[in-house]
Amino acid sequence: HADPELGSGAVKITPGHDFNDFEVGRRAGIEARDMLNMFDDDARVVQTSDGLISDDYLGLDRIDARTKVVERLKADGVLVPHITKDKDGEEVAHDAEPRTIQTPYGDRSGQVIEPWLTDQWYVDAKTLAQPAIEAVRSGAIEIVPKSWEKTWFNWMENIQPWCVSRQLWWGHRIPVWYDSEGGYYVAENEAAAQALAIARHSGEGRNPDSSERNDSGMDPGLRRGDDVVLTQDPDVLDTWFSSALWPFATLGWPDTSSPLQGRGGSAAGAGGVGTLASTQRPHSDAQTDTPHPNPSPKGEGLTAPSFLARHYPNDVLISGFDILFFWDARMAMQGIHFMGDVPWKRLYLHGLVRDSKGAKMSKSKGNVVDPLGLIDRYGADALRFFMCAMESQGRDIKMDDSRLEGYRNFATKLWNATRFCLSNGIGASHSVKAPDATLPVNRWIIGEVVATLGKMDAALAALRFDEAANAIYQFTWDRFCDWYLELIKGQIDEETRTVAGWVLDQILVMLHPFMPFITEELWHATAPADRPRPYELIVAQWPNPRAEVDAAASAEIDWLIRLVSGVRAARTELGIAPGARLDAYVQGAADATLGRVAQQAPAIARLARLNLSTSPAPTGSSAQVVIDEATIIMPLEGVIDVAAEKARLQKAIAAAEKDRDALAARLGNPAFTDKAKPEAVDKAREDHAARTAEAERLSAALARLW
Repeated sequence: HADPELGSGAVKITPGHDFNDFEVGRRAGIEARDMLNMFDDDARVVQTSDGLISDDYLGLDRIDARTKVVERLKADGVLVPHITKDKDGEEVAHDAEPRTIQTPYGDRSGQVIEPWLTDQWYVDAKTLAQPAIEAVRSGAIEIVPKSWEKTWFNWMENIQPWCVSRQLWWGHRIPVWYDSEGGYYVAENEAAAQALAIARHSGEGRNPDSSERNDSGMDPGLRRGDDVVLTQDPDVLDTWFSSALWPFATLGWPDTSSPLQGRGGSAAGAGGVGTLASTQRPHSDAQTDTPHPNPSPKGEGLTAPSFLARHYPNDVLISGFDILFFWDARMAMQGIHFMGDVPWKRLYLHGLVRDSKGAKMSKSKGNVVDPLGLIDRYGADALRFFMCAMESQGRDIKMDDSRLEGYRNFATKLWNATRFCLSNGIGASHSVKAPDATLPVNRWIIGEVVATLGKMDAALAALRFDEAANAIYQFTWDRFCDWYLELIKGQIDEETRTVAGWVLDQILVMLHPFMPFITEELWHATAPADRPRPYELIVAQWPNPRAEVDAAASAEIDWLIRLVSGVRAARTELGIAPGARLDAYVQGAADATLGRVAQQAPAIARLARLNLSTSPAPTGSSAQVVIDEATIIMPLEGVIDVAAEKARLQKAIAAAEKDRDALAARLGNPAFTDKAKPEAVDKAREDHAARTAEAERLSAALARLW
């Protein structure tokens, strides 16, 4: 086990104080209970090998004892000097060969940590692990993402006995009691242990005169046990052992008969665990569309199930992957052992939050981010939404202040959109069902709600919180705020007020899990003073529009959005003032497109700043925007200097392409990609993508000029 080329070749063996020596001792057949403990709990020498070292060492601190051993070796002339040469070639004698060794130090005390053999309590983890392994293999427990299953099996199949006793101030006491003769009794409580001790010492079930010894090594007939005095083990259970009881201990276990107290159970009996499913209320009735609370939970008023039976097993556990073994696996092992069933059906493992460079946060590195500071700067909702939007099934999250700022702006966008609605008489809806609509823009936005709800339901069912967050983000910012509210400006009739109020309600409900504070505030702010909301948003019913996507309305409004977006992009690229109103002509349009042009003319004039005509376009320089089969031609004579604009675009395209090609060459050089810092390579890739996109955009703008 030792390296014969290292040092003098003489090897000390202290199995009780060295991990390597412990393995050597076990290999040599020495039982752990027979290994010598030379130190007490203050690391002072308490015993030595008889006949080899005098008692002069007893009571010495281990550092002082080691120093004294070296002094004695010198005095006996058996410490051979180690000779080295200095920079001038002169020989120098040393007491020992200088070596750098791994020495563990305590984080808090700064003292050298000394291995110390002690008596501890262990759990046969291998036996406990088998049902937990089978639970994952059979699908009784689903691990998400599935890639973590391999890690689960590898650890569980090679698990070692689990030391569960700890020398700490706080925790569950080890349920073991000792008598004065060295006997021990494992029991649920002291009374049960006392009963075991009395039975054992009184020889119950045995012949008092027999020399047979019991499990504790004591003679059962030693004496009667009525006066046995027991002392409980001073150690406490490992924190993870106690934590592993969480899924059922918080529900009243081991009392399996405690019934639910009213709706949702007793908070005290639940250990503070809530039951949202039993207290939810819809924000309107599915049939009558009138607000009301949910009916009583099934079985209320009859024989209620126990709190434990109702809530064990849970459906899902959400956990960081870094405690997969410390906590998650142990919850599975103990839940199956004590309850006979898995503690949860799905185990979702999320990533860790790291700093902006991807490094794990650490106090010693000084890169820890205080969430309270982030909340002060950006708001709790922005931070919460950032975490949800960035959580992509096990991938770590890099802290990014720019994204937090973006989600703070998102909250501001929603706030201002709500203010716009209230200023135009758009308030709270009183219907879960989508209202009837005839206008294409209203039929379109109802369909967008239906589509967004479908995306969110699918994402949440698959535990893709990032996809769910991004679905409601895109709908709220892009479809509702940027387009729907713009499209209805100046033409808000009663139908539109009803639809807009209903859509805003759906946004608040769908967004609430991600941004609970602003949505709860707006939920009540949108209700009139004389008709406040009858319940909080947190217990509102999840959207149920009972509507379909209107394909015709979606096609028409999507066409309008693409037209306005294309015209706006062309104006920006060509340097045309945003407020300038232009004449434009539609060429090559089908009958359906011409119908849309006629119906959406007011919106096109207001949003694209175009006077759109179906007449033939005049000759001369123009910009073109192609939407499906039709071409929108915008004459530019007198609007911009076309020749100067072409020259400007050509020069900008050349510069962008030069940068693009230089970055491509750099990224194609292995000397850079293999040796440069990862962040430098990532930055080069981002710059290359940006310059490529810029060159393409400018080339498209140049192609529009005729």
